Amino acid sequence: MRAYERLLNYVKIYTTSEEEGGATPSAAREFDLGNVLTEELKEIGVKNVRITKNCYVYGEIPATPGMEHIPALGFIAHMDTAPDFSGEGVKPQIIGDYDGSDIRLGDSGRVLSPKAFPDLEKLKGRTLITTDGTTLLGADDKAGIAEIMTMAEQIIKEDIAHGKICIAFTPDEEIGEGADHFDVEGFGAKYAYTVDGGAENEIEFENFNAAGATVKVTGLSVHPGDSKDTMINAALVAMEFNQMLPAGETPRGTKGYEGFFHLTDMSGDVSNATLSYIIRDHDAAHFEIRKEQMQHIADLLNEKYGQVR
Repeated sequence: MRAYERLLNYVKIYTTSEEEGGATPSAAREFDLGNVLTEELKEIGVKNVRITKNCYVYGEIPATPGMEHIPALGFIAHMDTAPDFSGEGVKPQIIGDYDGSDIRLGDSGRVLSPKAFPDLEKLKGRTLITTDGTTLLGADDKAGIAEIMTMAEQIIKEDIAHGKICIAFTPDEEIGEGADHFDVEGFGAKYAYTVDGGAENEIEFENFNAAGATVKVTGLSVHPGDSKDTMINAALVAMEFNQMLPAGETPRGTKGYEGFFHLTDMSGDVSNATLSYIIRDHDAAHFEIRKEQMQHIADLLNEKYGQVR
């Protein structure tokens, strides 16, 4: 089976992880793909295939006789898709011989435009697979899974000489918990590649530090006609909090190794408000400073309003 054919099958399986799941996997539906992959690995001849109670799928292709001395090499991909947008009922669309123009995503009204995504210009003449605009496609990282599965099948079918190859598919990567229950020793490889996006012929060997931050504000709702010096509008305090962060240190204003604060969600009213952030920085010391900076702003605002808000 071709890699793209596998991808089309995998993306139709609903595997969105849950931010507040509280368990591993965060959503039981991740087992739906995990069980499919377990059986598929067995069918193509991968050995020692197993799925754990936490929905980690492992398997290995033993070294070709005479190649046992070669260090084992691992390949890893994750099964879950991001909770930022729906991953249920995915309907892929295939664009053959892409002409470089805008791509309409089904009847959703959404468009992928080279103006917004300049990399599309490099894909002219190729076949693209996209969502219909009503869901995520889920190629992050089901494309990686499809590539690893196709590689494994090809190595076994064509009897390509190799050292030991270890395979793992993990849950909950999108919520930062994919490594929590990873069995490094049982996996069996000291060296491994995570197959997850990126350009062709590109290998990333570094990673950023990341954290999530939730800012909750408790206001004091008073009748607006009698609220002089008493009302504390939680929504306005939340806006004040965000304004105290460095305005240029957002994803739009940073590149390369530059860290940022990323406001991903906000909600609220006079009584209560919530801000959700992602904090990232390649430098560990700067990363800690970013977290301290957010706490410092909270402390300043509590001091300003005379109580813990």
